Amino acid sequence: MNLTPTNSAQLAQALATERKRQGMTRSQTAAVCNVSPSFIRDAESHPESCSLQKLVLLVCGLGLTLNIEGWSKPPANNEQGESA
Repeated sequence: MNLTPTNSAQLAQALATERKRQGMTRSQTAAVCNVSPSFIRDAESHPESCSLQKLVLLVCGLGLTLNIEGWSKPPANNEQGESA
């Protein structure tokens, strides 16, 4: 899924679908992901208003993968003028 500000409903649906596919309640998912059940509800309805940090916890807790493209690799320490 290519996440944009206009397709947060797709993300919400994907999170709810995966949770249900695994047979977990919101409370069970919250316990696994170290977030609150109300966060699960919010992520499954309006993920655009959720913190990225908690969304990452949820995505990883569900066994999903989050990819960020176009992010340049930072230079190694010695490339920043620091000695090794």
